[in-house]
Amino acid sequence: MWKGSVAFGLVHVPIKMYSATEDHSIRFHQVHAEDGGRIQMKRVCSVCGETIAYADIGKAYDAADGQRILITKDDLAGLPVGPDKEIEVLQFAPSDQIDPVMLSRTYYLEPDERAAKPYVLLREALLSTHRTAIVKIAIRQRTQLAALRVRDGVIVLQMMLWPDEIREADFDFLEAEADIRPQELQMAESLISNLSSDFDPQDYSDDYREAMLQRIDDKLQGGQGFTPAAQEGDIAGSDAVVDLMTALRASVDRTSSTGERDVPSQRSATSRTTADEARKSPAS
Repeated sequence: MWKGSVAFGLVHVPIKMYSATEDHSIRFHQVHAEDGGRIQMKRVCSVCGETIAYADIGKAYDAADGQRILITKDDLAGLPVGPDKEIEVLQFAPSDQIDPVMLSRTYYLEPDERAAKPYVLLREALLSTHRTAIVKIAIRQRTQLAALRVRDGVIVLQMMLWPDEIREADFDFLEAEADIRPQELQMAESLISNLSSDFDPQDYSDDYREAMLQRIDDKLQGGQGFTPAAQEGDIAGSDAVVDLMTALRASVDRTSSTGERDVPSQRSATSRTTADEARKSPAS
């Protein structure tokens, strides 16, 4: 959960931010196929061959010419970062001007108990004007572009990509002229018309996931599950050997107070098994 405020003009709306989506993908571990033991990963230096402690791991950038530049905490501390714990509104843009390809992760914004009125005011103003708020937000000391819009009565924040992060659609066929006959276009339009209806996401489901969960259930019911034997150098008790999730979690914790890059200016800017349990993840 992330706490802060939305600032537009002189109005500040204290809010709490929660992840609006969750990943239901089925996760698999890498194991030794012979005995089911988990495959573990070591932090080994490619130069000296030694196993490295987290405290001795630094950051570096590989330049195009092959040179490597070490990035220190002082380097990161000197980077410009937006206001902490504040979502700053930069402009209100017509909603139809926001290209969906720029949008990424989505978060719900819940108002503080004392801020319900200004929150509802902003929500109703966005709806009545058909506008989307373009904002800046600093998370883990990295400033990101984002959009505020309304969904089911709740203001949602959607992270946005910077313009230079979107690839240009440069394909040869765009330069060629296709000879489309009027009859062909009319037939295609008729097909689209026949298949047209209002979109309801509940009409669709992840068939692969459902089938995989059923396969897992069948194996469990068939007695094919087993408890792995104790392993030497247990993940929880070893400083030298960790699995991927442990390494990622530690990396996130370690970088939670460091920045990543310079910031462009404003203008550049139910369940069938325990494997099916979904946990609601608040925004960090």
